[in-house]
Amino acid sequence: MKTRYILFTLALIALLALAACAAPTAAPQPTAAPAQPTAAPAQPTAAPPPAAKVFRVAVVMPSAANDLAFSQSMIDALTKIQAEMGKDKFEFVYSENMFNVTDAATAIRDYATKGYDLVLGHGSQYGASIQDIAPDFPNTAFAWGTAVDTFKEKGVNNVFAYTVASDQGGYVEGVMGVKLSKSKILGALGPIPAGDGQLTIKGFEAGALATDPNAKVQTTFTNSFSDVALMSQAAQTQIASGADVLTGTSQSVVGAVSVAKDKGVLWFGNQSDQASLAPDIVVASQVYDWTVALKWMMEKINGGTRGGEVFIATFANKGLVMVYNPAFKLPDDVKALAEKTIAGLADGSIQTGIK
Repeated sequence: MKTRYILFTLALIALLALAACAAPTAAPQPTAAPAQPTAAPAQPTAAPPPAAKVFRVAVVMPSAANDLAFSQSMIDALTKIQAEMGKDKFEFVYSENMFNVTDAATAIRDYATKGYDLVLGHGSQYGASIQDIAPDFPNTAFAWGTAVDTFKEKGVNNVFAYTVASDQGGYVEGVMGVKLSKSKILGALGPIPAGDGQLTIKGFEAGALATDPNAKVQTTFTNSFSDVALMSQAAQTQIASGADVLTGTSQSVVGAVSVAKDKGVLWFGNQSDQASLAPDIVVASQVYDWTVALKWMMEKINGGTRGGEVFIATFANKGLVMVYNPAFKLPDDVKALAEKTIAGLADGSIQTGIK
């Protein structure tokens, strides 16, 4: 029994020694470091660039915005620019039917007080008011037309002037008119013998006589920009005197166009496209595209110039455009002659002779 116990003890000691001599197990490897972020933590984003400043224009006009004449020509231009630039970059407001100069002056001053970038007095009658108001707002640009005086010589430096060589458009209409006339008697109607209206009529006469020296051009001034009845009477008198082609300026020409339509007499529009008044008898319209003048002024203002310069719309700079009425069947040879005349006026090879 003792011997068996001794043998068991010896066997146990041997096993323990064998276990101590065995190769140690591999030490456990450290786990991998926590994965790094796939991207660096987001840095603060740069501040967004400031929104482009909205260019704001205010206009005071003597007649309705849809007069199909002088006032509408400006509204059409402003609308076109806004469509191109977007309402977030270009805004405009207007006061229409401001035939009372005192009321117009109040509106001009109010717009300047509100910080508009450009305040337009769209009418030569507003010149004295702008000359008086502009010095009170040296950081605001003003403009008026049709005119050529910026009042710079009087110490006013923030007024632009704009006008139009409407004798050019009148000349082209006279060329077409005498070609289309059967009686070779043409009539020209205007409000007063001054400004772009008089230029148009003188150009009309010059173009007609340059094309046919034997033609006759009758001229009538009603002394009113807005009296439709007077313009109607003038048209009736012209037609009774043999005229079968008429032209005219001012918002009151709707009266003359109505008479021309009733009598089957041709009409040439001015300032704005007047084809919609009588599609059957309106041949073409000399259109004042003030977008060219407005963009010129905007560029000047954005560059730091707020006045002291004059813009003249012409066929050459596209501020003056001849718009043919698509509903009127203008003979090809007459249109070709008109286009040739426009090109000549644009490059200077043809002169109206009007000063």
